[in-house]
Amino acid sequence: MISNPSRHCTVELQALPSRIGQVRRIVSAQLRYWHLDPLIDRASLGVTELLTNVHLHAQPDKTCTVEMELLLDRLTVSVHDRDPRLPVLEAADAFATCGRGLAMVAAVSESWGATPAGESGKVVWFTLPALLPVPERPARPTRRPAADRLFPEVVGVDDRRPAHAPARSAAVG
Repeated sequence: MISNPSRHCTVELQALPSRIGQVRRIVSAQLRYWHLDPLIDRASLGVTELLTNVHLHAQPDKTCTVEMELLLDRLTVSVHDRDPRLPVLEAADAFATCGRGLAMVAAVSESWGATPAGESGKVVWFTLPALLPVPERPARPTRRPAADRLFPEVVGVDDRRPAHAPARSAAVG
């Protein structure tokens, strides 16, 4: 279920491997909709790592909610699961095959953290700077040179004259 697609998106799911790929595609589509294409890779990687942690570690079940919120110049992506245990960022060695998820989230994000949610579990989140693209200004119409506007009959054809109107002749006198 996706709610309020303008600046807020919420997806509820079971953190299973097949669903993680679906959520990654939803995140990508939502960021494209918000014109934040440059954030897709980092946000997708971050949400994948957080959902993988829910899949691997969360107890009693794998139910979670992914939330994306765009406020001013900051995108916050969070995952709320029912496990009250807060994650621990461990020093990962270069050959570790697991335990690097939060280190990757920390590396690609501006900030990250985990917040207890009372009896309903915890929220793990990360932020990305979201500089919205400046809308393109319409091109200004080009102006004809002043001589062309003042003396169309001398400089060239007056394009302001209807096609059926006779050409003006230069008055000498």
